[in-house]
Amino acid sequence: MTDTAINKGRKRSIWMPLLVLITLAACATAGYSYWRMQQHPDAAAATAAAEPVPPPAPVFFALDTFTVNLGDADRVLYIGITLRLKDDETRMRISEYLPEVRSRLLLLFSRQDANALATDEGKQKLVDAIKSTLEAPLVEGQPKQVVTDVLYTAFILR
Repeated sequence: MTDTAINKGRKRSIWMPLLVLITLAACATAGYSYWRMQQHPDAAAATAAAEPVPPPAPVFFALDTFTVNLGDADRVLYIGITLRLKDDETRMRISEYLPEVRSRLLLLFSRQDANALATDEGKQKLVDAIKSTLEAPLVEGQPKQVVTDVLYTAFILR
């Protein structure tokens, strides 16, 4: 035999046991991990449950601004609002019946008192009144609209 043939034989004899050791180490690690998960299944569930679930994306519906003469005829209210809704289905329903929604809000705004709207408490009462005005079904047989919040985008009282 030549020197090269002897070197090749030695290299093969070194690589085979090394590959067997690496394979055994990988199998042992995988087996230990599996055994560990079987011993403590609640630990894996706890780490999965500990991650907070992100809240659903908000559903907004922006209405065009309203310009309304108030109950005392010399005062004008210029108001822009955006509705935060429960779900996309409610947004679609409000969009389909937008003239009805705008009519209800115009009637509500025209009944307001300018002195009451000048205060923060009056503005909050108007938010509650908008929610209750839009809550009623737009057409008989439909569900109620759930308006979770009313956001002012413009509010000018003259």
